[in-house]
Amino acid sequence: MTTTVPAAGPVRRLAGTLHRRPRLQLSLLLSAPLAWLALAYLGSLTVLFLSAFWTTDSFTSNVVKIWNTDNFTALFTTGVYRQVALRSIGVALAVTALCVLIAFPIAFYTARIANPKRRPLLVVAILTPLWASYLVKAYAWRLILAQGGLLDWALKPLGLEGPGYGLTATVLVLTYLWLPYMILPIHAGLEQLPASLLDASADLGARSGRTFRSVVLPMILPSIAAGSVFTFSLSLGDYIAVQIVGGKTQLIGNLIYSNITLDLPLAAALGTVPVVIIVFYLLAVRRTGALSSL
Repeated sequence: MTTTVPAAGPVRRLAGTLHRRPRLQLSLLLSAPLAWLALAYLGSLTVLFLSAFWTTDSFTSNVVKIWNTDNFTALFTTGVYRQVALRSIGVALAVTALCVLIAFPIAFYTARIANPKRRPLLVVAILTPLWASYLVKAYAWRLILAQGGLLDWALKPLGLEGPGYGLTATVLVLTYLWLPYMILPIHAGLEQLPASLLDASADLGARSGRTFRSVVLPMILPSIAAGSVFTFSLSLGDYIAVQIVGGKTQLIGNLIYSNITLDLPLAAALGTVPVVIIVFYLLAVRRTGALSSL
């Protein structure tokens, strides 16, 4: 007696084809998120760039789709826009540098000194500030930095006073907000640092400073660069903290925000500036191998 094997259905044939072709399977799995990325992110950037070539009716403030380069010409010829762009880059670099200086000793303790059983709790403690609302943290710092606030009260016995609202306050607040994004990559880099390298450096007579310069720093430089991608880009485009504690300080983020309702094409042209800066920054960071650490 012979038995007939039922023909495979379309679903089974498709499953067999995907099983034999893992690359096709991976492509189908990634097609939906990549399509969404292209539509939502790259598409919005394209619309932003195109709208920067439009103009605005000076009487009604309505957008007029007349193609010209007046907005970009204004960016390069108007001194205030250049000053704001340079100030924004300086703030982003200052925040990144402060984050590195503060994050390294914290990450070194959590990764190399702390009891291994307590390290997960320390990482959770580092992440805890990220669970709080951005606005809550920013307004808390507004109270701390206010005239006669907590910082003034703490510095008064030393004959000092707080910086108040302004550029310094903006750098301090942004450093606090983005510090965890620098600690975590450095912590991961230090955890992967072989202890044998430190022992070998000590056996060869190197002091702690030489060990740091010749062994530790080259090994964690990609981790620092990876963290800087977050701190630099987030600081460059931030405008809420500047609005809350910046006083009269103008950065590119709140300059864009102030022009959205009045001159949307000009705001779009301003919006391309941080995008271009971040692209060049990523290209520079890519050479350190940091993008593979993200």
